[in-house]
Amino acid sequence: MPALPPASPRSICLLRLSALGDVTHVLPLVHCLQAAWPGVELAWIIGKGEQRLLEGLPGVEFVVYDKKTGLHGMRALRRELAGRRFDALLLMQLALRANLLSTGVHARRRIGYDRARSKELHGLFVNERIRGAAGPHVLDVLGSFSEPLGVTRGKVEWRLPVPDEAHAWAQAQWPRDAAPTLVISPCSSHARRNWRADRYAAVADHAAQRGWRVVLCGGRSTLERDTGDAILSAMRAPALDLIGRDTLKQLPALLARADLVMTPDSGPMHIANAMGAKVLGLHAATDPRRSGPYSDIRYCADRYDDAARRYLGKPAAELAWGTKIEADGVMDLVTVDDAISAFERRRADLRQPGTPGL
Repeated sequence: MPALPPASPRSICLLRLSALGDVTHVLPLVHCLQAAWPGVELAWIIGKGEQRLLEGLPGVEFVVYDKKTGLHGMRALRRELAGRRFDALLLMQLALRANLLSTGVHARRRIGYDRARSKELHGLFVNERIRGAAGPHVLDVLGSFSEPLGVTRGKVEWRLPVPDEAHAWAQAQWPRDAAPTLVISPCSSHARRNWRADRYAAVADHAAQRGWRVVLCGGRSTLERDTGDAILSAMRAPALDLIGRDTLKQLPALLARADLVMTPDSGPMHIANAMGAKVLGLHAATDPRRSGPYSDIRYCADRYDDAARRYLGKPAAELAWGTKIEADGVMDLVTVDDAISAFERRRADLRQPGTPGL
């Protein structure tokens, strides 16, 4: 006898506040839940900037919590949700702030992480857990939150909501021609994941010498502007400087135009991956198998195991899931030659007979 379909919940609350990259990892789960139960009401408690990125996502009500509002914002969110009842809460963030926020969500089933991944008193705020062996990548772990509800995630789909006007803006930034494009998004919000400006410049010059267009992008912070200026001053070749000129809605469209995106472990890494772009990820502080570009890590420069042995005295295989090695100087383990080798792997895969610049 065929298995009966799981009972349809009427409403599910998702709690994942941040960061930009991590909320893209929740999108396949959202699409999985909507495919299983087309009429389900989904409410997503999310951070302010992350909501701007995902605005327009069909069938999802966003409940925004601004981390800057602290306890006052928590009380406001509790009042906003007062009187609402959900069939299930998916508590997909381990931070104590998220755990505390979850107390304002009334749900019969409160699904959280497995015991091995739990921290910051997470187990006190849930009454069910996901399985322990969901795979190393955070996207697969988040995807397993549907399983206690009786649904197994199938094909991974992002379908990041990007308006037509954002694509039009991106198309206007450089001509559609034969030159392949390397987009460099040089900064993570975690300073110790960032690479040196002169190393970015060396790889950018290498790409330019092989006929590639080089584009810099980033936000409006002082760090991003200063880093971009340092890269430009160290380069011999010209580059298109778009730092601070795009919006969160335009960024995915911009990254989608790249033949390769070079970036540390950051929001733009995962946004680029969600848009189908190939990523040259720079990894020493974090493990690309857990938090690299999900679809394809062939073009990553990976020194995570070297970092584990140098800073923690053991191989990466012996570290707990999610271990970050955000030590001073850790990213210096990633050399210019590492990144150039990764670039050349991508260039070789793109190469077609008679194609200029490849």
